[in-house]
Parts: sequence; structure tokens; C-alpha cells
Amino acid sequence: MKLQQLRYIWEVSKNNLNVSATAEAIYTSQPGISKQIRILEDELDIPIFSRNGKHLTEMTPAGKKIIKIAGEILMQTENIKNIAKEFRDEKKGTLSIATTHTQARYALPTIIKAFMLDMSDVTLDIQQGTPIQIAEMVSQGKVDIAIATEAIELFDNLIMLPCYSWDRCILVPKGHELTQIKSLSLTDVAKHPLITYVFGFTGRSKLDEAFSSENLNPEVALTAVDADVIKTYVRLGLGVGIVARMAYDVQADADLVALDAGHLFGKSITRIGIRKDTFLRGYMYEFISLFAPHLTHDVVAKAMQLKEQAAINELIKDIKLPHF
Repeated sequence: MKLQQLRYIWEVSKNNLNVSATAEAIYTSQPGISKQIRILEDELDIPIFSRNGKHLTEMTPAGKKIIKIAGEILMQTENIKNIAKEFRDEKKGTLSIATTHTQARYALPTIIKAFMLDMSDVTLDIQQGTPIQIAEMVSQGKVDIAIATEAIELFDNLIMLPCYSWDRCILVPKGHELTQIKSLSLTDVAKHPLITYVFGFTGRSKLDEAFSSENLNPEVALTAVDADVIKTYVRLGLGVGIVARMAYDVQADADLVALDAGHLFGKSITRIGIRKDTFLRGYMYEFISLFAPHLTHDVVAKAMQLKEQAAINELIKDIKLPHF
């Protein structure tokens, strides 16, 4: 049994059992992957994949368990490499982050700039996606950390660390009738077509829960993953925008009015997600504490040792989160 064979079955499982796509993704040949999988199956004397002719159709029950362990082994081999790198040079390497557009566009720029000035030998890789995609990436070891408001809690091999709380605002053009109401209610907002995030993005579930609790069913005219897109269509008069407060720029969005909606939808919490078996290098601790100063090296290290989320929540229960 070779690490290369374990890598092949792991990568094939993550590429929808498409051997050609896998070969392209890891820069090798399709026949080479197929041959090594067959050799591994012969050695184990059990099929890992079911087949229809030359095509893989599904993972066998035994294959699912084998592939899961293969992923864990591959993650540990990366940890071994990271330990070696850490002792060679703690300020040199790569940091990969998966996050949403809102975080990448509004919450991270100043943090990224400060980090890059301090850690000039660290290469940053920022990937964007839906919260589910982001959580999957870190869960599968494709990135080091995830930053999101939704979905991280759905993966039991991740730990969650709270970074900050935030509110929403209602965006309308100047002169809009909602600007004349002193204290907005959900009923007031629900009278207008809404333009907001796609479900699963940036605390969207909080919006749906709030309207549902008041037995309101507002018209959602348009959804987007990008707050700048939402603002564009608000400007066109197609509806009332609901975005994270951080996405409103007083100068750049001077043609729009931001109405406080914190009392309507409550606070949301953005969290960092880290795979439990990840070896965090020194500069990774540095980035986390820069993004969330209350998450010091000691706090994060203790959380990584605890691993169980209930114990981690107990560890951080008295921490007062900053508000964005």
C-alpha cells in the first residue's frame, strides 16, 4: 500500500468518481490512476469502487470507510510536512483561506494588508464560495481555515471559534418611504420587494426566521451572493436591500440610505473553522489573532487540544466578542 494510491482514491472520491477530471486536477495520467486503484484493490482483496464497464459508478460500503481513513492519513502526512517547515522557518509558507464575498470584500482587507506586511514570506491563497463549499474545503483539508457565518457547524471534524458579531441594515434610495418611519418593523419592511443574500449566505437564515416568526411572507425579488450586486439593484429601484452593516460604505454608497435593522434580525456571529487534526503553524496563529484579537495563541492552542465543541464553548464562554 502506497501513499500515492491513497491519494488517488481520495482525489477520485472528491471529483465525482471522474478519473479523467482527477488526472487533470493532480497533473497525472488517467491510466496511471486506474492502474494504481486496481493494484490497491487487488492487495486489499476488496473493491473500493463499483464499476459499469470502465466507469466508476459509486463507492462500495467498504470503499467509503477506506477512503475516509485515506483522507485522514493524507492529512497527517501534510501535518508532518508542516511540522518540519515550522522548525525550518516559522515565518515562511502558505496560508489558504476559504471565505465568502462579504468577508473577503469588507472584513479582511485591512487584516490581510497588515498580515502581509508582517509576514512577507507567507503566500496567501484566498478562495471564495458558498458557506457549504467553504466548510467542505476546510473539512477536506483543501484549505487551512474557513471564515463564515453559516454552515461550519454542519461538519463534525471542524472546531468553531467566534470572531465577531455583526448586524444588518436596510438599504434604500434617498427619499424612499421607509426613511420616514422612525422605528422600522418587519411588517414595514415586508411591504416591499426584498433584495438580499442567497439562502445559506451571510446569515440569510436569520432573515427567514425573523419574518417567519411574525407570520410574514415577503416577496423576495432578487437574491445574490455579492453585497455590491444587491446595492446595484437597489439603486435601480427593484426593491429594498438587506445586507450586512459592514457592506455599507458611507462615501461609496452616499446615494443610498442605511437604516438600522439590528433590532429586526438580531446579531449574527462570524466564525473561524479549523479541521481538528490540523497542525497550525506559527503564522497561522498570527493571522487568527490579527483577525480576532481575543483568539490568542494560547486560546486557539487549548481549543485545538480540546477538540470537542462543547468543551471549546466552555473555554471561550466569557470572551466578549467585538462588534463589526
